[in-house]
Amino acid sequence: MKLKQIASNMTELDLGFAQVFFSYETPVAACLTDGSLVRTETKYSVTTTKHINKWLNGCEALTVPQDRIDCLLTSSSECGSDYSEVAA
Repeated sequence: MKLKQIASNMTELDLGFAQVFFSYETPVAACLTDGSLVRTETKYSVTTTKHINKWLNGCEALTVPQDRIDCLLTSSSECGSDYSEVAA
């Protein structure tokens, strides 16, 4: 696990299997092992939206529920690997 400060209030946490991007203290996007990008569907502040867009650097990202990004930070068995739908 490696923590990297990108800019003021922008941090990336490398978990080995995914890089999770934080705006302030909230995980809001991620790059998965297959290289795919995901971003939260939750609307936060204008600044957080700018942070996400800057981190994505113009790349397309699948929009997912916030709990899918949160699951990356847990060892919950309820978190499936398919990001096209939420695990029940």
